[in-house]
Amino acid sequence: MLQRPLDSEYPEYYKPYVNLVPDGNLISILKENLVKSIELFESLSEEDGHFRYADHKWCIQEVLGHMADTERIMSYRLLRVGRGDQTPLAGFNENDYVQGSQVNKLPIKSILEDFISARKATLTLIQNMPDQAWTNIGFANNTEVTARALGYIIAGHALHHYKIITDRYLPLLK
Repeated sequence: MLQRPLDSEYPEYYKPYVNLVPDGNLISILKENLVKSIELFESLSEEDGHFRYADHKWCIQEVLGHMADTERIMSYRLLRVGRGDQTPLAGFNENDYVQGSQVNKLPIKSILEDFISARKATLTLIQNMPDQAWTNIGFANNTEVTARALGYIIAGHALHHYKIITDRYLPLLK
């Protein structure tokens, strides 16, 4: 079983994500989050998808699109670091990605299918990662990070946004 990363294996700003990941099998946690995410987003109408809980906040569709984009970016980082690639990887501006995606113009079902595809690719990557690769160290956004930490960051990021939607958006939709 993949061990939880040490605090020294990732930048401090990822600590809230890593801390959200419960103890247990990371693959099972990712699969469970996928099932819950599918249930959540399938329960929403197109109108719900356009809801923002406050001015200048992303709508639900944009949050889901951001989850898919970030899953892909972090999985790509995991692939590179896991394979021993020492090439520094650039950071990304999440707001630019959301704006550039124009995801708020897509049906929520389409955005959800994109997230599902990204998560399934993440799962196969993690399931097939050689054991010795998890401690590989790479460089992303000008900081060191291990493959193991990236796996936990991926899970924690999705859990973070799932919690935001259930805590901040859904109560105001009822």
